[in-house]
Amino acid sequence: MQIGSWKLPNPVFVAPMAGVTDRPYRQLCKRLGAGHAISEMAASNPALWDSVKSARRLDHAGEIDPVTVQIVGSDPDIMAQAAQFNIDKGARIIDINMGCPVKKVCKVASGSALLRDEPLVARILEAVVNACEPHGVPVTLKTRTGWDRQTRNAVRIAKIAQETGIAAITLHGRTRADRYEGQAEYNTIREVKENCQIPVIANGDIDSGSKARQVLDETGADAVMIGRAAMGKPWLFREVHHFLQTGEVLPSPTVAQIGEWLLTHLEDHYQFYGEATGVRTARKHIGWYFENLASGPSLIQSINAIETTAEQYRTIERWLKEQEPEGSTKPLRTTHLAA
Repeated sequence: MQIGSWKLPNPVFVAPMAGVTDRPYRQLCKRLGAGHAISEMAASNPALWDSVKSARRLDHAGEIDPVTVQIVGSDPDIMAQAAQFNIDKGARIIDINMGCPVKKVCKVASGSALLRDEPLVARILEAVVNACEPHGVPVTLKTRTGWDRQTRNAVRIAKIAQETGIAAITLHGRTRADRYEGQAEYNTIREVKENCQIPVIANGDIDSGSKARQVLDETGADAVMIGRAAMGKPWLFREVHHFLQTGEVLPSPTVAQIGEWLLTHLEDHYQFYGEATGVRTARKHIGWYFENLASGPSLIQSINAIETTAEQYRTIERWLKEQEPEGSTKPLRTTHLAA
């Protein structure tokens, strides 16, 4: 699959998730088979660009290209400025968020709230594309099927996107009102694919290679995007890619393999965030890795009480070594919630 001039290695993408898809996580997912990864949302408000949080989100040093930054906002001119700002910071693709269902985003008429104002959608898309075009930077759009089930308008939004020069569209198979509840519906994604010529990426409830195959066959989409199912399971991308290529299910990774990936993740995470923030923000990732273990709750509780990165790392390292006598070929986990 191709976005603008960027030919991506495979059609299995990492969904942007606030507080999750930071640079260390994206890098690990790419190394473990993801063909593309999008940053967590970057605010379009210039007043926030100098904050510590924004500075970290805009730090792409050493990241595997193409660096893709997602921007969110509701003012066309400010969104265009945000695109230019992120291009100057190293973005190679700009993604526009019109799918976030969170109240604090929607209450300022951003994210999926924009789906209720199609003329404004057109103005935002046109402004951002015009800002990016001189730099040869393609623009993509992530959205939902509509504001609610009575007002699904994804096909019209996709046509607007195509007309304004959007290079690809990702569609989460839920309305804003659905949030993350119920089952994703793929018929609207199929309708979008049938009514536009730009690449379409399907998102929602994809948690395995077989589910990815089913969704691609059902929708005709060009790629799949995986979000919550890969939290604490970044190797899911290589499993899905392998299945799409061969129809075969990869053996579950061993404790030793997962331990190596987790420790590598933590090293990058600590370096990226520093000591004080690193030890705190690593806890959620560690929790996702271990949440389905029989010993998970007690292990997570002890890790959450640790106040230094060195001790946090050593505690996990010791736990992993303790698993070896039981057989390092044993899978670390067997189930995970779908996303």
